[in-house]
Amino acid sequence: MTDTKDTTDTTLTAGSTLPGRAALTWRIIKLGLPILIGQIGMIIVGFADTKMVGVYSTEALASASFVNNLFNVSIFACVGFTYGLTPLAGALFSQGRLKAIGMLMRNGLFLNVLFALVVTGIMAIAYANLERMGQPEELLPVIRPYFLIYLAGVVPVAVFNVFAQWAYAINRTQMPMWIILAANALNIFGNWLLIYGNWGCPELGLTGAGIATLTARVVCPVAIMCMFFCRGEYREYRRGFADGSLSRRSLAQVLRTSSPVALQMTFESGSFSAAAVMAGWISAVSLAAFQVTVMLGTLGFCVYYSVAAAVSVVVSNYAGLNDTRAMRRTAFAGYRVLLLLATVASLLFIFCGPSIIRQFTNDARVVTVALSLIVPMVLYQFGDATQINFANSLRGTSKVLPMIWIAFVSYVIVGLPATYLLAFPGGMGIYGIVLSFSVSLFLAAGLFTFYFMRATRQRKLPIDQTTQQ
Repeated sequence: MTDTKDTTDTTLTAGSTLPGRAALTWRIIKLGLPILIGQIGMIIVGFADTKMVGVYSTEALASASFVNNLFNVSIFACVGFTYGLTPLAGALFSQGRLKAIGMLMRNGLFLNVLFALVVTGIMAIAYANLERMGQPEELLPVIRPYFLIYLAGVVPVAVFNVFAQWAYAINRTQMPMWIILAANALNIFGNWLLIYGNWGCPELGLTGAGIATLTARVVCPVAIMCMFFCRGEYREYRRGFADGSLSRRSLAQVLRTSSPVALQMTFESGSFSAAAVMAGWISAVSLAAFQVTVMLGTLGFCVYYSVAAAVSVVVSNYAGLNDTRAMRRTAFAGYRVLLLLATVASLLFIFCGPSIIRQFTNDARVVTVALSLIVPMVLYQFGDATQINFANSLRGTSKVLPMIWIAFVSYVIVGLPATYLLAFPGGMGIYGIVLSFSVSLFLAAGLFTFYFMRATRQRKLPIDQTTQQ
């Protein structure tokens, strides 16, 4: 069965001239701005969560830090697994093969739900071994219920991101943005109701924050699936989804592009989660300060990601046309934007960081420790921006296999020992933990840049054509 072409829904055509820098920069900004707004919404809800929980108690803040950072591994793994759909769908989109995208979505959704269930099972094993992770004993009664609620949200996160990657690949980045913003507003309102017990609701503390987050995470996939299955403009995608069947070739194709990205994000987020565990070895105050610092660092990461996600989409569109020159030009146009954003973020952390930190907690001990971490946090911003840009550029080419070993070497072989050595034998404590992030991020940045340049040196990329039939 062959899919129907509909070139009216695409923005690229074969044989197009090499795009100018200004045009590419504007296209990246146009695609990335809705993603950025959605990310800012997530930052705001993350800040609100941290502030509301921190005001409630230092114990709740420290417990949230441990669970959030531990789950970052599973959440980023699931989200990273969905990212494998972007280069495939983006290449098909540039060729006008809309029905093939629907077929790809059917296979991608099945594989991603299966992957999320496996991750859920692994995290359930982690729950059974919480007492062996060296965290302060007084935090465990607060950690346990929050952990279980967070566990229930893994599959909904995966389902939403499958459809979000479809929307990004077809250049409809505004749709996920509005859904994310609405869900974030619901999350913050739920926090206000359930953490403190407002409007007659029970005062549940950190557990209430977990329930509010889970509710928002369930709303997101329901909303975006309603858009996919109900709106007339997506009829061709739905036909492909309905007519398509699970295919070994299609499943293998998704698995080839998804697994390396998932592993890359697992290694990266895992190094940060391991750092949170090490922070807990120092003290509950250090763990709480680490959570505040990570929230500030997330501000930079989410902004960088929004631009890099747009870069990945545009690179994948040009990959569908085998235009390697345009792919390189796209990557460096996005990188210039990211360097500017990294500079702005660094200045914001330096001049506004102290004021922001004091919004999260009233504990003077936590504030003092968190203030000392601003300098090492600023140091890694440019490494973070660079590795995000070129990792996503490489993802757009679909030649993602090197991402596995790059991440493993950068974050596991080099990053984790650096974290431990600087924190404990080096005697730098929590300061050394945050400082070690520069080591792994700058190493990853250099390797991702090298392999993107190597991948785009070839005349044609091996985009699997099986989804086009």
